[in-house]
Amino acid sequence: MDVIAAISTANALSAIGIVRVSGEGCFALCDKIFQPAGGGLFSVSRSREMVLGRLLDQEGRVVDSCLAVRFPGPASYTGEDCAEFHCHGSPVVLGEALSALFAAGARQAGRGEFTKRAFLNGRMDLTQAEAVIDLIESETAQAARNAVEQLGGALRSRIEPVYDGLLDSASRFYAVVDYPDEDIEDLTREDTLAALNRAERTLETLLATAGRGRILRQGVPTAILGRPNVGKSSLLNALVGYDRAIVTDVAGTTRDTVEERAAVGGVLLRLIDTAGIRETRDEVERLGVERSRRAAEAAELALLVLDGSQVMTEEDHAAAEAARMVPRTLVVINKSDLPRRLEPAALEGLGPVLSVSAREGTGLEALERAVGALFPPGAAPAGEVLTNARQTEALGRALEAVRGARSALLGGLTPDAVLSDVERAMN
Repeated sequence: MDVIAAISTANALSAIGIVRVSGEGCFALCDKIFQPAGGGLFSVSRSREMVLGRLLDQEGRVVDSCLAVRFPGPASYTGEDCAEFHCHGSPVVLGEALSALFAAGARQAGRGEFTKRAFLNGRMDLTQAEAVIDLIESETAQAARNAVEQLGGALRSRIEPVYDGLLDSASRFYAVVDYPDEDIEDLTREDTLAALNRAERTLETLLATAGRGRILRQGVPTAILGRPNVGKSSLLNALVGYDRAIVTDVAGTTRDTVEERAAVGGVLLRLIDTAGIRETRDEVERLGVERSRRAAEAAELALLVLDGSQVMTEEDHAAAEAARMVPRTLVVINKSDLPRRLEPAALEGLGPVLSVSAREGTGLEALERAVGALFPPGAAPAGEVLTNARQTEALGRALEAVRGARSALLGGLTPDAVLSDVERAMN
């Protein structure tokens, strides 16, 4: 494979920036742009040890004093010769280093190409390769733990025994058929049924985590509902930590849905600040109210915001009816810094009730705990939660095939019919 290079850190000012190179002949290429401070060639320096030296641009001019390290293949991330330059984190310096590498013969690495090479060279399986992007994009600690365990092979270790059990059943069957004169122990119906039962249980357990995995990766669609001027936008701003939505004393300021992601109680929420639900003759505001109702229909969690300093109005009841369409609801009594006039009896049956002041930032800890209680981590160990649609679909087809093989076996069909579904499950 040719030599590839890329900046592996964010394109922003930072203390350290890393340029990665991989491919056969990359060490000799690196010699053209890096001079060790102690003399000699980088290509013969000790592997896996940082070397201080001067980084050169394509004209041979010094652009940085940096550290470089060699990772000879196959014991490297990509499975081939690999090197890294740890530079000062100026985008200009990193860009000059990359340009020098291109001039020396490398090419720009494609999106995910280092991990792709690791997969093709057998350094990781597909579940581990997919876990890399999950780890990079994780927005909660739970998502990061699940991804790093999958990167370490946790999901593979659950799937391999299933595959091996099915393979054992298939291979013993074919051995008996192909070599009838050999003294090979025949595969009994009970052995096959036990292997299929084990496979079915494991696949069912893994597939049951897909809902939790979707929350880890995509977040919970959360509609912030309420009549105008109860503090919905203030609550959104308090949860995301900055002024994302406009807040004024004028009712109906929010005319459209405003979306933002935030980790609340260890759970990733896709917060949707909606237009205040009320009857209005303003055509623009009316369209916003309709979008609010549609957001409620698509949400999995509703934060019903009420003004604690006022009694319930017809508009509050309309917002509450919209919240009832959502599977889970938390009632957020806002403006707790003002005298309470809202009657508790008016809130019966709506869901857990919390008191906050979005303006003062009080009560948010209780709200975070309530969200965490609604979406607990679940019993599945980290690394065994399916966050990938491809994996979920593949395991679903495997489970369907295992059940087909089990039904064929219990129905008295010939062994070749059973093994056809077993092989489909393995594939």
